[in-house]
Amino acid sequence: MPSLRQIRLATGLVLFAYVTLHFANHALGNISVEAMENGVVVQKLIWRSPPGTAILYLSLLTHMSLGFWALFARRRFRWTRLEATQLALGLSIPFLLADHVIGSRLSFSLFGLDKGYAEELLKFWVRSPLSGALQAAALLIVWIHGCLGIHYWLRLKPFYPRVADLLLSIAVLLPALALLGFYQGGKQTLKSVQDPAWLAVHASAERIGTEAQNAVLVDDRTRVLVVLTAALAATLLAWSFRRWREHRVGSIRLTYPDRTIRAPRGFSVLEASLINNIPHAHVCGGRGRCSTCRVRVMSDISALPAPTAEEQAVLERVHAEPGVRLACQLRPTADIAFVPMLSPQATTVDAYRTGSAYSGVERYVVIMFVDMRGSSRMAERRLPFDTVFVINQFLNAVSGAVLGAGGEPNQILGDGLLALFGMGARPEAGCRQAIVACAAIAARVHTLNSALAYALLEPIRFGIGIHAGITIAGNIGYERHAQFTVIGDAVNVAARLEEMTKAFGCEVVMSEEVYERAGFGPDDLPAHDVDPRGREARMKARSVARAADLAALLEAQTPAAS
Repeated sequence: MPSLRQIRLATGLVLFAYVTLHFANHALGNISVEAMENGVVVQKLIWRSPPGTAILYLSLLTHMSLGFWALFARRRFRWTRLEATQLALGLSIPFLLADHVIGSRLSFSLFGLDKGYAEELLKFWVRSPLSGALQAAALLIVWIHGCLGIHYWLRLKPFYPRVADLLLSIAVLLPALALLGFYQGGKQTLKSVQDPAWLAVHASAERIGTEAQNAVLVDDRTRVLVVLTAALAATLLAWSFRRWREHRVGSIRLTYPDRTIRAPRGFSVLEASLINNIPHAHVCGGRGRCSTCRVRVMSDISALPAPTAEEQAVLERVHAEPGVRLACQLRPTADIAFVPMLSPQATTVDAYRTGSAYSGVERYVVIMFVDMRGSSRMAERRLPFDTVFVINQFLNAVSGAVLGAGGEPNQILGDGLLALFGMGARPEAGCRQAIVACAAIAARVHTLNSALAYALLEPIRFGIGIHAGITIAGNIGYERHAQFTVIGDAVNVAARLEEMTKAFGCEVVMSEEVYERAGFGPDDLPAHDVDPRGREARMKARSVARAADLAALLEAQTPAAS
């Protein structure tokens, strides 16, 4: 069964299609009023047919009713400027269109007055210019409201950035042509009224109605405006009553990682955050269309209301674990403790990040630390720009070798690099990728030394430490500066092994874990019993005097590995 949001979207698209065709027909006024009359024949075939009429009126009433419901359901009157604009325009549309809808559609239904563009332009440019100005304003308001709705619907779609400029061009060009056509048609009508024969046809009672018929239409318009005003007032009164009742019933406690607040029972977690000025990501505006507001519930999840079908669909899309909920949809009825899973500055990109890795997950990873030797001494002897240039060339060479081997450069650490392997492969494959990268780094640095021989006082040297194990992978950092990386004991050990290359006078030190999983024989490389700083237990490691030698060793191991 479709949700209210889906029904509102579907009815809105029907109305937007009607308005788009209406604008296209208005644009024909740049040719002539006759062209507008010919174009409206197509519109009548679509929208005055029994199915078209039923779909149009049903969509109009449903969309308007859901608009009032959305106003009632909202528990805070704080919007972004675009949201406030869309709401204000949406509420004004029924009032602005009442006169036009009754004067054209209802007059046809009640009295058979088949008004065309000539009659409407006569009314708007001769008989009631104020109505013409209001009609032009209504057209713009309807169009802007519809375009904002389309924007909020599409902005989370992956293809939207590619078509946004095209859609914006259409959104600006079409109403401009329509208003210009309305103006040109009006100018032609002002000339036509000078012709008595034209007036006899288009100003006759058969076309624009008798005084009695128009009086009935005026009364109907008044009744419609009264009903709309009453509906808006009833919505606001119902909202006020619910707010009073929620405060009287009591509040619940919401515990964040750094604070605890109280909010009326019935508020969503997102509404509670925003009404208390607590930054909370909500790219889609709290409509349940993205997942950037999601939270991990730390308290008893069995006491939470079950997720709606809309919320469940979004949670399944991001492969959410039990206890993860959308803050905009979760309305707790008892005290709750939770942790927001994304930065308050999360963007549309974050809405499409799936899985729990971005919030922290255990993962087996091969970690490599690469450090450039002697960079501090180089900085003492060279200009700062030259030093930065050499370091950047070294980091480019190392990163290229890592990428070529199937790894991922993760962090730049001054004159060094943290690289990860095996993120999407088996542990054995990740370990071999790291070994391949070592040989590639040696080859690339050798090439770099040859290219910079004229500028270097001594060749660039490096040290590499490699270890593998279970880490915590996730977005680490503060707000916009958070980045995906890994932390844990395995990372610390890899860093310590890189430091040991200095003591051993070699270029690579790898843990026994990496050595065995890479498929080396028991005595292929020298073994050492080491005590990494900051770690209680001793461990076994293997050293490689020259990283370039690993290329030949890998070739010898290939048959065994295969």
